[in-house]
Amino acid sequence: MIEVNWIAIFNFISRWLLFTSAAYKTYQTRNKGWALITTAFFIDALDIESYILTPLGITVPKCSYLIASKIPNFYFSIFAFWGSFHLRYLRTSFKQLVYLIAVAVVSYVWLFLLAIDAFHGNFALSSSVPSLLLAGALIYLAYVMWSYVIGRRWVDRLFPVGLALVGFLNLTYPVTRPIAWFAEIAFLLAALGRFMAAVGLSTFVFYPLAEPHRLPEASKPGAYLFESEAEVQKRMPDLFKRDIVAITRVSPELARERFTPNSVVFWITRAKEGEISENPRIMAMSPSKIGILQDIVAKELEKGYRTVYFDAMEYLSTEVGFTTAVKFLLSLKDLTVSRGGSLVGVINLSAFKDNEARIIRKEFEGD
Repeated sequence: MIEVNWIAIFNFISRWLLFTSAAYKTYQTRNKGWALITTAFFIDALDIESYILTPLGITVPKCSYLIASKIPNFYFSIFAFWGSFHLRYLRTSFKQLVYLIAVAVVSYVWLFLLAIDAFHGNFALSSSVPSLLLAGALIYLAYVMWSYVIGRRWVDRLFPVGLALVGFLNLTYPVTRPIAWFAEIAFLLAALGRFMAAVGLSTFVFYPLAEPHRLPEASKPGAYLFESEAEVQKRMPDLFKRDIVAITRVSPELARERFTPNSVVFWITRAKEGEISENPRIMAMSPSKIGILQDIVAKELEKGYRTVYFDAMEYLSTEVGFTTAVKFLLSLKDLTVSRGGSLVGVINLSAFKDNEARIIRKEFEGD
């Protein structure tokens, strides 16, 4: 017979490891999505569940337990959904806000029904909506982490896999919790799921992947000039299948669709600064800091990247002047080609004066 107390302690420690790792990630990135996920994990770590609290010597009055044990489910669901929206879409749209409001309203109504004993002690019925929302939040969070945040390293992917396991177990909770023999197995599986998630998140946060995956090489090192993205896709159809370094004006939402998960994307903008996304890694950078960007690109090339994509020439010329922008372009070309890589420039030459267009074209001729 498995000792439930040990399972409870194991589960309890895993919950706090998840919270600690997420909190450190929030500290690193100052990302709103991670801050919301951290809040959700903090609530989960303090879950009011008898099998967790009893071994710790904490008891909740029986008259309060029925309602108190459901409150964390609702709070976790709201913050987990909200954080997932931010990590996936980088913001919360009105439609997503409506979803969150709906969850909050349902939560209040359900707690009200519990308070007036509308379910007459029926455990399966009273637990159905809280468990469904908790399971949905965990599974959706796992999907977002797997698809948009976590890279391909298998140990990191234990994080979403463990979350999904706990989510699916919670779907069965209203029916299986009163079954003593099955509940013990379910508690063990939930503890293992949380432990897997904690290990995956810890390695992802504290031991990030330092080197890029093996990169498909360009057909020929050099500098390539195109006047539109359509021309790039026609003449270099495999470009966006490579893991590349991109310096772009493309929005983060489109960047996620265009570039591979292991690409490194620098979004040139004055709207914000800092890390925005992790899969692909997207960082917002001010046009006034392109000198710093040059050094960062050099470090990425040292890691093994061999293709640099650049489509921000027009914007940089407007923001910092043509002279500064073209110096950056020339440095970028020399930096890339000297390391046996390829620079792919998408520049609308008609946006420049004739002498400026000649300077740009000259740098790409003969490559």
